[in-house]
Amino acid sequence: MSSNLTLSREDIVRLSERFEGAQTRAYAIPKLTNEYPGMTIADSYAVQTQLRRRFIEQGHKLIGWKAGLTSKAKMVQMGVDVPSIGFLTDRMARPENSAISVSDLIHPRVECEVAFVMKHELRGPNCTAEQVLAATDYVLPAVEVIDSRFSGFKFDLESVIADNSSSARFVGGGRARYVEDIDLRTLGVVIEINGEMVAMGASAAVLGHPAEAIAMVVNILAELGEVLPAGSFVMSGAITEAIAVKPGDSVVARFQELGSVSMRFVE
Repeated sequence: MSSNLTLSREDIVRLSERFEGAQTRAYAIPKLTNEYPGMTIADSYAVQTQLRRRFIEQGHKLIGWKAGLTSKAKMVQMGVDVPSIGFLTDRMARPENSAISVSDLIHPRVECEVAFVMKHELRGPNCTAEQVLAATDYVLPAVEVIDSRFSGFKFDLESVIADNSSSARFVGGGRARYVEDIDLRTLGVVIEINGEMVAMGASAAVLGHPAEAIAMVVNILAELGEVLPAGSFVMSGAITEAIAVKPGDSVVARFQELGSVSMRFVE
């Protein structure tokens, strides 16, 4: 992937600083391809990697990864045609039933996902869904709170990858289950906001099977010269489109077989 870089080292560092500012101080920025129209996916991951390094140097702990844009609904909603990945740190995690502040977010939206916790390390570049299932300790239901840092929530794939695939917050909950005890392709999911159903879907919306999304994460990591360590928490991507939330909203995601995840949003 690095052979397709067009950005200079200085550009990569400067853009990672731009994202760090936008993410930590919650202000919107123009999409990167306005300034760098020739930007490649490799450039985007170089910026994301530099951003990850900055956060880790500041004491954040890398705890896992997420697959982004893995469902047809999400690709159509965002006008892209390939999935992406992003990193997750301990400071993005929020407890089940907690109050999540939106004052430090720009465009908060919720999506429900199946999360995998790995008992074995996985390496690409040819990781398969079968290998993912064999390496999984358990799965659990999760809600990701995404937040694009781009003005008007408008972006392209190159820009969103550099923005860590819109990662912001996440909440795990429900019941942990072994993969052999459930059919991960057919899990129904419903999102309710303030008691009203706003979206529903089935887990097959994620690349046909959520484990395919985790394999994709492993294979993209291989292109970046990285592995997926044992113990990683990995979110497999949104089953429904992303739903906007505001202060005062109570959100419950109900997963067949996996229980529910709830949270509320405050200023």
